[in-house]
Amino acid sequence: IFLANSGNKEITWMMLEAGAETDVVNSVGRTAAQMAAFVGQHDCVTVINNFFPRERLDYYTKPQGLDKEPKLPVKLAGPLHRIITTTNMHPVKIVLLVKENPLLAEAEALQKCYRVLDLICEKCMKQKDMNEVLAMKMHYISCIFQKCITFLKEREDKLDGFIKSLLKGRDKDGFPVYQEKLIRESIRKFPYCEATLLQQLVRSIAPVEI
Repeated sequence: IFLANSGNKEITWMMLEAGAETDVVNSVGRTAAQMAAFVGQHDCVTVINNFFPRERLDYYTKPQGLDKEPKLPVKLAGPLHRIITTTNMHPVKIVLLVKENPLLAEAEALQKCYRVLDLICEKCMKQKDMNEVLAMKMHYISCIFQKCITFLKEREDKLDGFIKSLLKGRDKDGFPVYQEKLIRESIRKFPYCEATLLQQLVRSIAPVEI
C-alpha cells in the first residue's frame, strides 16, 4: 500500500509480478488501489487495476475437469496476456496488438481467446472479492476480438479494414462514429446488469447523442 502511494508505477508492477496481493486491506479496510486513488496516484491505480497474473491465464492452458483439450493453446497465452495487461484500451491499439502477432491474427485463435476472456469475466464477477473493472475490461476485449473475427472472415482487407473503420471520421466533423458504436455496443452487451460500474457508464453516455 505504501508503494502504491509513492507513485512509482514501475516498481508497483514489479511487486505485483512478484506476487503482491491486490485485495489485501489495511487497518481502515482500504486496498492499495483505493489508498493510491485517495492520494492522487492514478498511474499506480491504473497499474493495479490492469494487473492480471500470468498464472491465472495459464490455468486455461491445461485441461480442466472432463475436458480433453485445454480451452487455450499454450502458444496463445503469452500474446493474450500482453493484451490483457495493456493499459491502453483504445480499440485501435488492441487491434494493432492482434495484427502484429501472427498467432493471434486468425479467426480460430481469436475465438478460443474470446471464450477464455468471457470465462475470466464471469469469474471476476462471481468471486468473493468482485472485480468489476477487470470483468468489464475482459468483456470489452472479448467484444473487440469478436469484431476482429468478423473482419477476418468477411473482408478482403481483414484487420486493416477494421482499423480503417475505427479511425474513419464523420464527414462534417471527423467524429469516429464506428468506434463510438463499437464501444457502446460492448457496454450494452455486458451481461451483469447489476454491476455498479456498468450503471455508471450507462449514466455517463446515455445523455450523449452520437
